[in-house]
This record gives sequence, structure tokens and C-alpha cells, in this order.
Amino acid sequence: MIPNVPSTAELYWTFTKMAVQAFGGVLPLAERAIVIDKKWLTKKEFVEMLAVSQAIPGPNIVNLALMLGDRFQGWRGGFAAAMGCLSIPIVLVSVLTLVFQAISDHPITKGALLGMGAVSIGLVVAMGIRLLSTQRDFKVGWLALIGTVLAVGVGGLSLPMTILVFGLPTIAIRLWQIRHLRLAQTPIQPGSIVSVEDEDTAKPVQNRDPS
Repeated sequence: MIPNVPSTAELYWTFTKMAVQAFGGVLPLAERAIVIDKKWLTKKEFVEMLAVSQAIPGPNIVNLALMLGDRFQGWRGGFAAAMGCLSIPIVLVSVLTLVFQAISDHPITKGALLGMGAVSIGLVVAMGIRLLSTQRDFKVGWLALIGTVLAVGVGGLSLPMTILVFGLPTIAIRLWQIRHLRLAQTPIQPGSIVSVEDEDTAKPVQNRDPS
């Protein structure tokens, strides 16, 4: 139960702040803002929503914003959150692009880019470590994680093939596990099971012809 359902304005400004601060990647900032600061989602819910946003076409953060906004405020919330990712950042990126073209060859600029790259890698790794606990009881997920790292990092497997080989089978297995878990947790209603004796006693007694 979410104690404070965000308004469309709060969704817009939250994602705007994320996008403006996201030098090197917005997903780590999104995880901190949505899960830790705002507490709109649990870690597990964030991982599930992030997995869906990565599996469908489009930028991950925009897909995530659309799904999160729609969850709380319908299509208006999805539109507001997506515009938060795009409206003001587009203006800033356009200005920074013009500035970068003038100073791109400067040694300080190159050093700053290298430093930002290292920081962005650290942010992504830190986010991944924090979210690993959500897969603690899902052993197939650990196998998919290791396989994905080896296939992409070592073997150079493309994203569509990675989703086909590791993503879809893992999702299918997880859905099957969730379905069986819900069936196992469903309480049996009194009177839903009828024994053979009950069926026999429930049948009407037929009168036999004495002849």
C-alpha cells in the first residue's frame, strides 16, 4: 500500500530532477528516488518494472516513467512522467551540445569525460548490488544473470538475442512459479471437497418394484 500517491505534478518534477542530474545514466538515480526516497515502489516492484521497460522498444527510463505514471495517475501520469524525462533535458542537452562542440578537443574536457564514465559505471554497479537481494529466492534468475554477463560481456551477444535466449525463458519460468505459488496459497473453502460417501448419501433412494 503506497501511503502517498504522487500527483501528476510530482511525477513530472521528480523525473525532471532525475533527468537533469543524470550525467552518465539516469537509472541509478531513478532507483534511489523511486525506491529509497519516495518509496513509491519496493525493490522487487522496481526490478520487475525495469525488466519490462528494457524488454520493450524505446529508452528504458522513458518506458519506466510511462509505466510508473500510468500506475498512479493513468495516462495523465504517464504523460507527465515521460515529459519530465524529455522536456527540460532536451533544452539542456541542446545547449550543452553547442558548448561541447567548442571545447571537445580540450584536455580538461577529455579528462572530465573519462571521470564521468567511471562514475556512471560505479553508479550502475552500486544499483545492481542493491537490487540483487530481490532475486535471492529465484535461482533461475541467478543463472540468467551469469549467462547474460558472459554472453554480452565476453561473447558480444546482441540485445535481441540476449532477450530471446535468456530473457523470455526466464520470464516464462517466473510466471509459472508465481502461478503455482498462488495456487498453493489459495485456501480451500469448506464444502468444496465432497467425499465419495457424501456423494452416495446425497443420491436419492430409488424405490424398487417388489415384483
